[in-house]
This record gives sequence, C-alpha cells and structure tokens, in this order.
Amino acid sequence: MWRYLVVRFLLIIPTVFILVTLVFILMRTTGDPITAALGDRLTADQLAERITAAGYDRPIFVQYLEYIGQVFTGDFGTTLSDNRPVIEVLFTYGAATLELAFYALIVAFIVGIPLGMVAAYFRDKAPDAVLRIVAILFYATPVFFAGMLLKLVFSVWLKVLPVSGRGTTNTELEMQLLEGKTGIYLWDALRIGDPGILGDVLAHAILPGLTLGLLTAGIFLRLVRTNVIGTLSTDYVDAGRSRGVSEFRLVTKHAYRPALIPIITVIGLQIALLLGGAVLTETTFEWKGLGFQLTEYLQARDFVAVQGIVVLLAVIVALTNFIVDVIAAIIDPRVRY
Repeated sequence: MWRYLVVRFLLIIPTVFILVTLVFILMRTTGDPITAALGDRLTADQLAERITAAGYDRPIFVQYLEYIGQVFTGDFGTTLSDNRPVIEVLFTYGAATLELAFYALIVAFIVGIPLGMVAAYFRDKAPDAVLRIVAILFYATPVFFAGMLLKLVFSVWLKVLPVSGRGTTNTELEMQLLEGKTGIYLWDALRIGDPGILGDVLAHAILPGLTLGLLTAGIFLRLVRTNVIGTLSTDYVDAGRSRGVSEFRLVTKHAYRPALIPIITVIGLQIALLLGGAVLTETTFEWKGLGFQLTEYLQARDFVAVQGIVVLLAVIVALTNFIVDVIAAIIDPRVRY
C-alpha cells in the first residue's frame, strides 16, 4: 500500500511540471503579457520600460526557468489589470469555485445514483430507456444553455429563486464584515448563525449547483446502471436470487455497493469536468469564483493572471486524482496491483 501511495504521489510532480510548461508556452505564443494587456494604453517608451522592468525582454528560456522557480515557491506573479498578487486572487475566488463544485457533486450523487439504480432495476424496460435518454440529455446539454433555461423557468417565470450572485446585498455585506471569513459562504453563514442569511446563501446556490451537477449526474446514472447490471449477473447474486431474495433487495443491497467503486474512481476525472464547467456556470450566474474571474482576466488580456489560475486548477485536479486513487485503493485492494 505504501509503495502504491508513494508512486502515485511522485507522479504528481511530472504531471504538474508538464502542465505548467504547456501553459507557459501557450501564453507566450501571444507575445509578452504586458504588450498583450497594455499595448493599446501605453506609449512605445512606457511599454518598453514596463517590458524591461518585468524581464520580458530576456530570452524565453530564461523567463521559463524563472517562472518555474517562482511557481514552485508559490509565487504566481502580479496581475497586470488590477496589480494584485495572483496568489491573493486564487485564495479570494478559489473558495467560491470549490463551494460550487461541492454543490454540484451533491446534486450528482442525489440525482445520478438513485436514478442509476432505478434504471438497473427496470433494465431493458420503458423506465430504463427513458432514464438512459435523460442521462444523455444531462451530459450533452451545454452548461450555459442549461443555466439560462433554469434561470428562465425558476427566476423569470416562477420567480422562486434568485437569478444570479452568491447572496443579496445584505448577505454580501455580512460576509465581508465577518472576521476570519473563509470565502465559503455556506460555512461562513453557519458561523454567523442567522437562518435568514443561511437560507439566502442556499437559495442562490440551487440553480448554479443544479446546472453544473446535472452534467455529472448523467455520467453517474449510466455508470451505476451499467455496474449494477453487471453485478446482478455474478454468482453470489444468483445464489441470493435462488434463495428467494427479491430483485429490489438484490439491487439496493447486494449489487449497489460494488457498483460504487467505479463511481469513486471517476470522481477524480469529473473534478476536471466540474472545474471546466464552473467557468461557464459562474459566468452565467455571476457566481464570483475563479471561473468568473478567469473570463474577466481573459477579456482584459491579463495573461499573467490567466496563467496563474490555470496552473492552480491543474494542481487541484492532480491532487484530487491522487486522493481518489488512494480512496479506491483502500476500498478495493486489487487497485494497488
């Protein structure tokens, strides 16, 4: 087990190194970041001065080595559009993105797993066919379209849920004044202890969580269905069936748990999907997380900030996959070999 953990952890280093290198190369294909962000607002002399001061006039390989060294010491540079340390931006907005991903996973579990079990129970019958179509619709519908559709129904027509943001003006003010705030509104609202603020935070989280969660729910639905059906054909399930155990009990008790192992493994891959979908979801609902801020920096052509955010997201995905691999190895010892 320890050997497996060490090997998996060490693999994170080359993975992150390759990702950082690719991001650096892609960002530099547009030229130096200062010219891209400020070229139309500075004179030629001012631009040359800023480029020299930032070191962007040096050979690209020298810049690359310097950037690698900065990243591994936690220094992601300073944004060009608002002159803030990138690491500060990451901490300020990262909590909001992680909170949104948490809501989405909750939705995916609540919707995808039970529906997958229902589809397996009614395999090759009408409910199974309907649920398989639903799974495809969940996965195939663009995130921004699903978000706008939910906003139209629940915010514009029914007027039961907020249209955007993470909270009302009062909630935002309370969050800003809270000492030791984490940026995770759900946790901070629980610390404040005001039911009104907690309800407001949850109300604002429903539509973004649903939008992003249904995307993953479609994947979970199909995985659970496939694995439960596969487990139902095993010898120990046949033995239970021969002893008169009902099909419902076989599905919900005997075939359910083994079918969850692939789900746990896939969660690591879905984190990347969730973070990617968060960019569109946050923009659609003005949920001010890393995805929303990333679009702002892209519009400002602030490639220093974009580079830092993308690298952080890559690190989060790599670490999450490591954690998921560890959990899978604990649940199923066969994974270690």
